Amino acid sequence: MTVTEPQVEPSKWTEIVREDPTHSHRYVERFRTMEAEGRDLAGEARLIDALAPRAARVLDAGCGPGRVGAFLHSLGHTVVGVDVDPVLIVAANADHPGPTWIVADLAELSLAPDVAGDGFDVIVSAGNVVTFLAPSTRRAVLTNLRHSLRPEGRLVIGFGAGRDYPFDEFFEDVNAVGLTVDVRLSSWDGRPYDATSEFLVAILS
Repeated sequence: MTVTEPQVEPSKWTEIVREDPTHSHRYVERFRTMEAEGRDLAGEARLIDALAPRAARVLDAGCGPGRVGAFLHSLGHTVVGVDVDPVLIVAANADHPGPTWIVADLAELSLAPDVAGDGFDVIVSAGNVVTFLAPSTRRAVLTNLRHSLRPEGRLVIGFGAGRDYPFDEFFEDVNAVGLTVDVRLSSWDGRPYDATSEFLVAILS
């Protein structure tokens, strides 16, 4: 008898797309429209650039259609972007050539040696990515990202409250996988975090 290994639980994003195959396409068009309107879409990337050494290696974890990674690439960083959704990766390649865009599940992240290199100086996970993870995979994802960091690297994760991932649970998961919280902010523009904050930007090492 053959024993099959249990599969990783699909992310909430994957489930949403299965129920509505047009969801990803609308998401792409939403950001294309905002860019055409001149909206500021680089707030997260500016913080990452401030944390990174020049010409850093950056992993955009849950890159979506590529807006964060593209801005960092334009500043001279070497960017690898991964996302579980092929539609978003197609859009990233079409709209933002330059970075390396890869379809990959963060819960099973295994980059090719020539892409992974010796790790990344900064890993960014913006856009509420962690709230779309299946709860059973949260610690696996954090562990995979920790293993992808260079020894002095930083992992920066941002997400909002009220998305079924309480901040306290996130901090428990961070501690459980051996990461340290260096800084807590309530926005990507550096505002301080406190008990009333409705958004969290955590800088981890």
